[in-house]
Amino acid sequence: MSQTKNFNLPDLGEGLPDATIVEWFVKEGDVIKLDEPLVSMETAKAVVEVPSPFSGTVLKLSGAAGDIITTGAVLASFALDPNLPQRADGQDTGHSHGHAAPAAAAAPTPPPLPTAAAPVAAEEAKPAAAERDDAGTVVGAMQSSNAVHAEQALAVGGVKAVPAVRATARKLGVDLSRVRATGADGAVTMADVKQAAADGSAKIGAAPAAVAAPAAAAPAPAQVAAPVQSDARTPLSAAGKPMRTQPPGVVAKGQPEPLKGVRRNMARVMADAHSKVVPTTLNDDADIHAWLPGNDVTARLVRSIVVAAQKVPAMNAWFDGEALTRTLHAQVDIGIAVDTDDGLFVPALRNADMLDARGIREGVNRLREQVEARSIAASELSGYTISLSNFGMFAGRYATPVVVPPCVAIVGAGRARHQMTPVMGGVEAHKVIPLSVTFDHRAATGGEAARFLRAMMDDLALAS
Repeated sequence: MSQTKNFNLPDLGEGLPDATIVEWFVKEGDVIKLDEPLVSMETAKAVVEVPSPFSGTVLKLSGAAGDIITTGAVLASFALDPNLPQRADGQDTGHSHGHAAPAAAAAPTPPPLPTAAAPVAAEEAKPAAAERDDAGTVVGAMQSSNAVHAEQALAVGGVKAVPAVRATARKLGVDLSRVRATGADGAVTMADVKQAAADGSAKIGAAPAAVAAPAAAAPAPAQVAAPVQSDARTPLSAAGKPMRTQPPGVVAKGQPEPLKGVRRNMARVMADAHSKVVPTTLNDDADIHAWLPGNDVTARLVRSIVVAAQKVPAMNAWFDGEALTRTLHAQVDIGIAVDTDDGLFVPALRNADMLDARGIREGVNRLREQVEARSIAASELSGYTISLSNFGMFAGRYATPVVVPPCVAIVGAGRARHQMTPVMGGVEAHKVIPLSVTFDHRAATGGEAARFLRAMMDDLALAS
C-alpha cells in the first residue's frame, strides 16, 4: 500500500500565526507532482503560492477558500506515488510535513473522477534566480529561491494570473475567465480585474453577453405580478406605530465574520502595541504660509521628519521594553502608512535622509503601487525607524497615532487649513498643517518630543 503523509502549513513569513486559503489548485483525488502549485494562501503581508512537497494523490484538503489555517496545522494529506519523483530526506526544507501515517490506517484511495471533472494541469512554478534573505519562509523545494514571494502568472483553469490578482478577483466577484487580459503572455493584470469590476463585464454568475441577445428577441410570456415583501427599513411598525428597537442579541441582521489577512494582523499588532507602549501625544500647527508654489506636502513632511530625527536622535530609535535597551539609528527609514480596503500597510521608505524631494516622491509612489498590487516584499513592511501617517489627505485635524514597537515615535499630519495669524500691525490668513507626534514615554522624554516637533515645524516653515 502507498505511504500516506500530511503536509503542515509552514510559516509563510516572519512568525505569522496563520494564513487564509485563497484558492486550491487541486481537489481531493487529483494527482499532483512535486513542487507543482498546490494552494494560494493570503498572509498578513502577501498572497503566495504554496507548492506541493510530495508527488502523489491528494487524499484530503483541510479547508475551503476563505478558511483560516493555523501555522503548523495539517493543510493537506497525500498518498505518495513511488513512481513519481519525491524529495530526498537530505533535501528537507526544514518545515514539518507530518509523520507518515501507518499503511493500515491510510484512507482508501478515492475513486477516479469522471472525465468531465478531470483537473486542468497547472504549469510548473519556476524558482526565481535571486536568493532569499529568509529561507525559513519557503516551502517545497525552493529553499534558496524567492519563488514563493516572486509571484508568477500561473495558468489555472486556462487563465494566467498571479496569486494577488486571483485573490482580488475573488473579493470583487470577478470571473477571471471572462476578463480581457492585457498582461504579458496573455496574463490577467490587477488593472484588468479592477476595470472588469468597475464596468461589471465579468461578474461571477452573470450570463455571457453572447447569450443575452437571442434571449431578448424571444417574447417573454405574460406573468402575474406576485406580491413582494419589502425588506426596506422603516421607523414604523406594521401597525403604523414607532418601531421599538431590540438588543443586538435578539435579532442580528449581520453575521460575525473572522478577520483575515492584513486586517487580522492589524488587529493583533494594534492590541500588542496598546498593551506595551506608554503613549503620549503632542500637537501643534506648522505654518506653511511661506511655501512657494510646487511644494510636495508628503516630501516636505518626510524631509522635516529627517531634520528633526537628526536633531533629536532619541525619537528615531527602537526600544526593547523587556531588556530595557534603546537603539539609536544613524539612518532614517520612515514607515509610510498606506490605507487599503484590506487593512493598513506600513511599507518602509529606506534611507529617507539621503533622498531629495523627487526621490521621496518616487519612493512613496513605488511603495503605494506595490501595496495596491499586493506585490510588495515582506521585508519592505518592517524595519522602519519612525513612521508617518498622513491622514489629513482624507480628513481630521489632530490624532493620537499608535506607536508600534520597537519604534519610539510616529508622526501624524492632519488636513491643512487657513487660520488667522497675528502679525506685526494686524492679522493675516496663514495656511497651516496640524501635526501630532505620539511617542513612547518609556524611551523618550517630553522635552525630546517637544524639541523634535519644534524642529519639524521650523523646517516646514521654510519657503522650499
